[in-house]
Amino acid sequence: MHKIVKFLLTVGLALLLPVQALTADTDKVRVHMQTSMGDIVLELDKARAPITVKNFLSYAQSGFYEGTIFHRVIDGFMIQGGGYDEHYNKKPTRPPIINEANNGLQNLRGTISMARTGVIHSATSQFFINVKDNPSLDHRGPTPRGFGYAVFGQVVEGMDVVDKIRQVATGADTPLPSRDVPLTAVLIKKVTVE
Repeated sequence: MHKIVKFLLTVGLALLLPVQALTADTDKVRVHMQTSMGDIVLELDKARAPITVKNFLSYAQSGFYEGTIFHRVIDGFMIQGGGYDEHYNKKPTRPPIINEANNGLQNLRGTISMARTGVIHSATSQFFINVKDNPSLDHRGPTPRGFGYAVFGQVVEGMDVVDKIRQVATGADTPLPSRDVPLTAVLIKKVTVE
């Protein structure tokens, strides 16, 4: 009798392991971002940032990001894109999403987060990749300043490309009212789910 119970437990555990592995794998999704300076592969965390990942994937799969630029580059801080086309026209977006900055993920070097205005729940299509650890952007409380910026994934390949982008020359000699705009456009050619 004990042998039968032991056998059934062993078989049951063996059957459960693949299900657990499958569940863990489905919590992550890889995205390939082709830029004019090279390719970046991102791993997005659906378990910790489900709303944000769904939003980003929706923009990516619709082709929204094709032909957009990294319009804000600050070496020693982050590179931001996903809002303007190569002619510096702001692209129309869908309504803002809920800010998931309180998901426990931190704005560490190589993570991707949603850009937003001073309003907590104002993120739409724009995102940024941290080029250094930025703890000041993490969730610290419920206020507009303390709520933070929602991390929803990380760079798993192509951090060298991110580093090339962060070092491009920037200035105010573009139609955008900022001195952090690359003087030579850094184009996002395509974003696809792997």
